Amino acid sequence: MAEPVPDPDADLRAAAAIARGHVAGLILAGGQGQRVNAADKGLLAWRGEPLVSHVARRLAPQVGRLIVSANRNQDTYAHYGEVVGDDAALGAWQGPLAGVAAGLAAWREGWLVCVPCDTPLIPDTLAARLIGAAARAGCRVGVASSLGRRHAVCMAVRAEALDGLRAYLAGGDRKVALWQEQAGCVEVPFDDQPAAFLNLNTAEDFAFAQS
Repeated sequence: MAEPVPDPDADLRAAAAIARGHVAGLILAGGQGQRVNAADKGLLAWRGEPLVSHVARRLAPQVGRLIVSANRNQDTYAHYGEVVGDDAALGAWQGPLAGVAAGLAAWREGWLVCVPCDTPLIPDTLAARLIGAAARAGCRVGVASSLGRRHAVCMAVRAEALDGLRAYLAGGDRKVALWQEQAGCVEVPFDDQPAAFLNLNTAEDFAFAQS
């Protein structure tokens, strides 16, 4: 993993050289919802709206195109962006990297900024800082962290990482952090706004964070 000196301003300047039309956003909503009684988590209501609506509203202004990885209720998710399903050859419910691969297959140039559907408060500079830091470090992946914790599924990925990701998945691996290390990644600290990575994993999380 590359370790450049954290510099959000330099990251934003580096990202400014990349046209927004060369950046797509991917909302990962293709999971089984095992921690919320098998519900489709992206469609669960939080503060009066589906989770995916919150994420889409924050991510869309940062990218040139919005894609949603979903394996059910695809007509509903189509209200938020182009919907892609996992590659059937991988089998069902193969985790977030299967969704990332589907997103990269739909977006073959520039950068893909990936966020989970259960992180509704993502920073409004997420895309620029991830892309800028990865570009400065010469890495294919920039992954968010805050206060020493990696938010592995909040990442920017260069389009040319697709072939390596497909090979990784074909080999039976599914661990996100391991693939990121193999692809070449840099951690991008967001210590200035750790609350932006609020993650609603369980029914208890939803109840706690409604206010």
